[in-house]
Amino acid sequence: MVIKFSRWLLAVFCLTTTAQALELQGELTQGSLLRSEVPAGASVWLDDKPVKVLADGKFVIGFGRDAELTHVLRWQLPGEPAQTKTITLSAREYPTQRIEGVPQAMVTPPESVLARIKDDNWRVAKARKTSSELSYFANEFRWPAEGPITGVYGSQRIFNGVPKRPHYGVDVGAPKGTTVVAPVGGIVTLAEPDLYYSGGTIIIDHGLGVNSTFLHLSKLTVKTGDKVTQGQKIGEIGATGRATGPHLDWRINWFSERLDPALLVPAR
Repeated sequence: MVIKFSRWLLAVFCLTTTAQALELQGELTQGSLLRSEVPAGASVWLDDKPVKVLADGKFVIGFGRDAELTHVLRWQLPGEPAQTKTITLSAREYPTQRIEGVPQAMVTPPESVLARIKDDNWRVAKARKTSSELSYFANEFRWPAEGPITGVYGSQRIFNGVPKRPHYGVDVGAPKGTTVVAPVGGIVTLAEPDLYYSGGTIIIDHGLGVNSTFLHLSKLTVKTGDKVTQGQKIGEIGATGRATGPHLDWRINWFSERLDPALLVPAR
């Protein structure tokens, strides 16, 4: 059966060996983060790859922008038969977004900054590899800033007529200095005021490989290692890095899978 929880779908799959049901909280579509819980002590696999499970049984999985539509989830308690369920995702169509007026050095960077960009990418990748035992990912998320949506997840970006990689976040347009808050609790794993493409950048670990990234900030009010709570101010909106105007680019990752933050919060 399907139960509606807020705007999330809870896909309920019954375990045949226990009285507990396995619920997948989230939308069954490309770009989605799915959260669930198994009995303590159970192991979980997604497409035969092990999934980390907390001591209390909570776990999370995610599917990127162009993920295959069919996957197999398997879970097993010690000494009991394994249970499996096929997950079928819906396909999404993504718009094209043309952005003009971007400084040419941000479209095709000169040789002189390539080493800097490589170092930036290394630091971001390192922060996103964190797989802590935090369980903040299991809580309901909130929008990190107020303002209209000016860019959506998955859109094909064309800068000054040059096709670039798809956009992997959701953009919130607002004046410079607008407050940005933590959408859910976590630990700051990166706080850099001036990365080449993303400018002022913060990454927050929410647990089990789930992290939020906040780009183009004009001010950071937290530092690496800080513990933050939901709704706590972490910075201010700006137009730093590759940006043509002040906005927040908010992203969600499950390790290397880039997910759609808009699927975790109330629709605007």
